[in-house]
Amino acid sequence: MRKFNVTGLCVPEQDYMVDISGKLEQIMPLIDGGCYFTINRARQYGKTTTLNMLEKTLGSEYICASISFQGVGDKSFETPQAFCALLMDLISRALRFTSADGAYIDSWVDAGVTDFPMLDRHISRMCIDKKIVLLVDEVDKTSNNKIFLHFLGLLREKFLMRRAGKDDTFHSVVLAGVYDVKNIKLKIISDAAEVPAFTEERILNSPWNISVDFDVDMSFSPAEIATMLSDYESDHITGMDIAVMSKAIYEYTGGYPYLVSRLCKHIDEKLSCDWTQGGAQAAVKIMLSESNTLFDDIRKNLENNKKLYDFMYGILITGRNVKFNIDDAVIDIASMYGLIRNADGRAVVANRIFELRMVDYFISTESHDSSGKQINGILQNDIVKEGRFDMELCLRKFAGQYTELFGKSNAKFFEEHGRLLFLMYLTPLINGLGFYHIESRLTDLRRMDLVVDFGRDQFIVELKLWNGDSKHSEAYEQLLGYMRSRNAAEGYLLTFDFRKNVNKQQRAEWVVFGDGRIFDVVV
Repeated sequence: MRKFNVTGLCVPEQDYMVDISGKLEQIMPLIDGGCYFTINRARQYGKTTTLNMLEKTLGSEYICASISFQGVGDKSFETPQAFCALLMDLISRALRFTSADGAYIDSWVDAGVTDFPMLDRHISRMCIDKKIVLLVDEVDKTSNNKIFLHFLGLLREKFLMRRAGKDDTFHSVVLAGVYDVKNIKLKIISDAAEVPAFTEERILNSPWNISVDFDVDMSFSPAEIATMLSDYESDHITGMDIAVMSKAIYEYTGGYPYLVSRLCKHIDEKLSCDWTQGGAQAAVKIMLSESNTLFDDIRKNLENNKKLYDFMYGILITGRNVKFNIDDAVIDIASMYGLIRNADGRAVVANRIFELRMVDYFISTESHDSSGKQINGILQNDIVKEGRFDMELCLRKFAGQYTELFGKSNAKFFEEHGRLLFLMYLTPLINGLGFYHIESRLTDLRRMDLVVDFGRDQFIVELKLWNGDSKHSEAYEQLLGYMRSRNAAEGYLLTFDFRKNVNKQQRAEWVVFGDGRIFDVVV
């Protein structure tokens, strides 16, 4: 009986898997062309599974040596001799599962290679008249080790010499890890006694300047997700609407492979196969309350990098408009970690689950950083009656307390983080029974749209900064348009007015606008 697997390598015989044949078809021309490239994607993005499926795709034309440095001890990288012995052993063991004959396999370890010049000559001998593809997984485990980097430099030299018709080497090399080899910044000094064939300058430049671009989209599209759901439905006959479910799963996950499988696993195992949009929503709630390695990595990355923390906070909380410029170091690392994506030239959060998880994290870490003033004391029981959430009452109470605490304050914190105050206020009121997500607005970063799901009800709430009467009227038009796209008859507009030394027109009232009703709150 197949399951949804979220713990390592997926295999078709044991796990429900997305059909990635289309991605493999895009990768194969790189192999056929004899390229050296890196599959660099965020944690748990299906890299190991892709390498495994790629190995099966190579067929009889190639001999595939698929190795990994996962779990290899540091002692194997202390000297060239130790590294060469490890590499020869890994390659020979990998070749035992290929069409290579026994004598050829044994010759990889019987050569007595003890240093890099010997390794250089040995690879040339072993690759004459053979198309050997070297797949190296978990390359990050060793990318900061100078011995391994010397090995990458050796590969580079051999690829260049082969192009000139003066050497033999692996037909293609594929490295898989989070970091793009081209982005590794080295700060090492060559030890001529250890590796006399290489100078510092060559080490600093050689390993990656032959690596070709890898532009294959590794995320899962709704159509690809549907292939996995179709396999599941054939086994279980649940009656799910595969098209609807694949779209719903994609909308929450953005096609991030681990999130897709995790969400499906919860629906299957924890929600009694509730393959409906409500089931997907319930699975998201479970995910947001759990601890897993991916979310732990996100938290650690934010905690350990203040610039990354401020960057993501700016996008999610203060509505910062950021051009997607991969040359920006923070954008580069946020993209590498899978936290953001390029949306029409703008940096936006990669998916709704990351968005919700990071907002919850920011609320938690920033909840005590509001000059000791927080809007609290409102209980869930005050707002929820007979299982229904009263959004009008919620906003009225927020407006009342906000005016009492901050009405006479012009502190810059409240101008920049007023929306955080509302999220801090809202979260405990819907906790456990509902949740919200933030709709990315690509043209107007002075507004933030929240969609709050609570039971069978959905509320459209727009948060906006005051920008004049005419702009406020435009906000009605914007909100109404969004309400129509969601088939909602009612919407809620919360506007923060931070003008100084003016008579602010605070209000909380229903306004009939077009074919909808808008509860307009100005604080």
